[in-house]
Amino acid sequence: LLTCFLKTVDDASLERMFFTSIRNFLIDEAKRTERGKLRRRFAARLGADSRFRAVAGTSPRWALTSHPPGAVWQGDLDELVKAAWEVRGVWITAWNHSGPTPRETVRALMAVLTGVLEAAGGAVREEELAKVLEARFELLSPAEYTTLYADDGELIDSATGQEHGTVPVEAETVAGEIWADMSPQERKLLSFLEDDPAEVSVLLGLGRRQTSAIMDALRQKLMLALTAAGSDPREVAAALLRRSSEPP
Repeated sequence: LLTCFLKTVDDASLERMFFTSIRNFLIDEAKRTERGKLRRRFAARLGADSRFRAVAGTSPRWALTSHPPGAVWQGDLDELVKAAWEVRGVWITAWNHSGPTPRETVRALMAVLTGVLEAAGGAVREEELAKVLEARFELLSPAEYTTLYADDGELIDSATGQEHGTVPVEAETVAGEIWADMSPQERKLLSFLEDDPAEVSVLLGLGRRQTSAIMDALRQKLMLALTAAGSDPREVAAALLRRSSEPP
């Protein structure tokens, strides 16, 4: 308040200075949040890519350079989320909260942002793009907590939150069918799909690129199988992981 007072000459300029200071403070606070970090991460990439154009304004927006000047998206956010999920073949298996963004993560983010902006047909607020990425990749989902023991002292499954012996039969049946269709190599890889291909390549005795290609193919295979299963994908995935060498 004292700084604002010393830099102004009347009540009107004091009010403007005061509210500008509050706004700048809130912007700085927003930048420190996980969503703020996500926005800075993809905004830097968009700004360095000639396919995208920044649209100036009080709320930053991004558009494709092929979009007509002045075209602004004003639809429902769910439409953009749906467009994001229609971009197939990309995943984020490793998300670092500091340091350089992994190459595959950058590729996934840019592919989804391109698909979303193409579907939008105009400039989209940076904040909305961040929300779409969060929904597509579940980047900022809140932590889930489950009780380890039931009231009677029996251990509860950490993946499903159910007592052992009460696993859904349908999910186990579907998992058994998917498991039977997997090769021994795929079964071995199941618990390592989120690891660095360079580390997994040692396990398989193959090169990094070949290992990465095999892991990508398995992710795609599992995604299609879980989508077509008709059961709860989380329950089926947990049942599959229970069959692997590592716990879910």
